[in-house]
Amino acid sequence: MATNITWHPSLSRHERNQLRGQRGFTIWLTGLSASGKSTVATALEQHLLHLGLSAYRLDGDNVRFGLNKDLGFSEKDRNENIRRIAEVAKLFADSSTIAITSFISPYRADRQIARELHSQATANGDDSIPFIEVFVDVPLEVAEQRDPKGLYKKARAGEIKDFTGISAPYEEPIDPEMRIRTHESSVEECVAQITDWLSARGLLPPTQKAS
Repeated sequence: MATNITWHPSLSRHERNQLRGQRGFTIWLTGLSASGKSTVATALEQHLLHLGLSAYRLDGDNVRFGLNKDLGFSEKDRNENIRRIAEVAKLFADSSTIAITSFISPYRADRQIARELHSQATANGDDSIPFIEVFVDVPLEVAEQRDPKGLYKKARAGEIKDFTGISAPYEEPIDPEMRIRTHESSVEECVAQITDWLSARGLLPPTQKAS
């Protein structure tokens, strides 16, 4: 635990939102490997950027090339992986950017910690940062049939230990803000479901609503 540190306040989040013309928040996509999280997150990021909004995608694999390259896949390392990402997403959202995360994040407790980090971000009298949990819900057999990286095959052969859905648990969200099914809807339809939900709750500027 760091000591002898002091929090230095800056602009309030409300002031930043007003200056940038949008509100920052986090869209947290969770689901099995090969459920379609990254595909939907990429399309959503592109869609929001084309609307003129500031958005940034944090991908499970990508962050392990840098920020989290020191972490493995044990339960302890998975916990720390999600904690760090939650902190980074919170910073993006605090800057009035829409943070889009696509991580398996298999444990409910870790996702709850991520949610609480956003709910507790109330410095300078600001409201909490919206945290939208999106469960990318596909059956295990569908994800395993897709298997674009061949990870399920390796896990079944015992070549990968602690693989979510095979040798490690995935704890489904109990009450997510949204549930999308990529085996029943196209990527475009999934993006529309998310943006329609955001627009209906006033999280997107009125002139930026999805068509």
